[in-house]
Amino acid sequence: MLSFDHDLSGLPDPHLDAQFYEGVPFKRFIAWVIDVIILVLIFLAATIATLGLMMVFGFFIFVLNFAYRAYFLNQKSATVGMMIAGIEIRNKYGNRLNKQESMWHTGLYMFNFLVFPLLLLSLLMTFLNSHGQGLHDYLLGTTAINKPMDL
Repeated sequence: MLSFDHDLSGLPDPHLDAQFYEGVPFKRFIAWVIDVIILVLIFLAATIATLGLMMVFGFFIFVLNFAYRAYFLNQKSATVGMMIAGIEIRNKYGNRLNKQESMWHTGLYMFNFLVFPLLLLSLLMTFLNSHGQGLHDYLLGTTAINKPMDL
């Protein structure tokens, strides 16, 4: 799934179709904040439902986060936060993510958060890359775009 074939010709051209990329880094941040709030609420509900056992098993935070992101990326090519912000993730062919791409995207995204220098590199890349790709996007040939109006 990892690819160094960076033929992104299936995606909108950042120079010819700039409207697909305008404001996306900021929208990704807003989407992240919304998703964190949703995940905290899910985790709190799960903790209450299990009579506090979730607090003992910290890895459930990781599992819930992975499941949430992978599920929504597979279903809508966007998390709930991304849907609210009006963006979605597309593969190098311009298509929505399939199940395998969603799982890889989520796994690499979460790995970036575990290795802080990779997170910083990923954030820097979103501002320097013409397609606004973070490290995980670059490795997969994906990117976030403003959701097209016809979809």
